[in-house]
Amino acid sequence: MQDNQNIEKHPLPPFFPVGARLLMLGSFPPARNRWKMEFYYPNLQNDMWRIFGVVFFRDRDHFLTADRKGFREEKIREFLTERGIAISDTAREVIRQKGNASDRFLQVVETLSLEEVLPELPLCRFIVTTGEKATDILLGLTNATAPPVGGYSDFVYDRRPLRLYRMPSSSRAYPKPLEEKAAVYAEMFRQIGIFTSSFTDTSL
Repeated sequence: MQDNQNIEKHPLPPFFPVGARLLMLGSFPPARNRWKMEFYYPNLQNDMWRIFGVVFFRDRDHFLTADRKGFREEKIREFLTERGIAISDTAREVIRQKGNASDRFLQVVETLSLEEVLPELPLCRFIVTTGEKATDILLGLTNATAPPVGGYSDFVYDRRPLRLYRMPSSSRAYPKPLEEKAAVYAEMFRQIGIFTSSFTDTSL
């Protein structure tokens, strides 16, 4: 039996802007004492918003506060809404076996329910997993085949055609330089059509 006192429920609601075509799925947030904002990827040592800054603005600090000690949450939300990018996590309840943010030591108690989520995102045709743990959980919920890092696989869920992209983790524990990770994300965004034509002309 699970020790209910150790089960941690996901602290954030899904971010589902109207008209979202892309759903990004991570694993689970770090402990709250590491947060710099009340939103996804809140840990300053996680490079997701630096990747977005490089890809879309050629500035890794674009979404950081002026003192570089936090994130500009409203700016991130506005950008994601404008580009039609939804965000959630694959795990809804976990036990931290080591008390840290490492996916390796996350015991998943309850997963995301695609059956409940996808009807809230009627225009979504692309799912992006942002790390190995998220990918493994998503594969367990679907009949998708595992794509290589940076690649994709097509599948059908509840009669909806979907494409799963597997991206490198934005954690600094993943051994790849920020710029290389950004290049992989940039190619995925190009294929999906997230870039505006003016950006595509000057992209990475």
